[in-house]
Amino acid sequence: MTEPPCPAGGLAVTGEEPDAAMGLRAMAVYVTNCGKSPRTVEGYPRTYVLDKARERLKVTVHQGLSITTGIDDPAPTRIELRPGQRALTVLVWRNTVTDSTVAASTGEYLEITPVKDAPPQRVTMMVDLGTTGKLDVTAWRRPAA
Repeated sequence: MTEPPCPAGGLAVTGEEPDAAMGLRAMAVYVTNCGKSPRTVEGYPRTYVLDKARERLKVTVHQGLSITTGIDDPAPTRIELRPGQRALTVLVWRNTVTDSTVAASTGEYLEITPVKDAPPQRVTMMVDLGTTGKLDVTAWRRPAA
């Protein structure tokens, strides 16, 4: 399998399958410097949940954690990524139905902009939000070694 081409701006976004337990979902999203020079990420990635038609769903994206205390959200910092290095953010949500009169939201894609000057990128990933319509996003951090 060949690697996809490096996106404009030199940062590639990838996601892992969500870890699901008792309705709580947590998904690791990585940004990798696939370019030839250092790049800096900081703070929180701009994140949207998209439906099957790639339209944005009405989802409240919260920077930090409001859904659970079981996951760490580091303080936003500047992280310099040399070529080949990556940073991690964690997306957290609950698949909970709290109102039977509201249709459950299920995203098919994530649209993530890792830094201000980079184009948004799409990650194919089911995001089953139930009726809560909430998604938490942690700040970028270096992955554990």
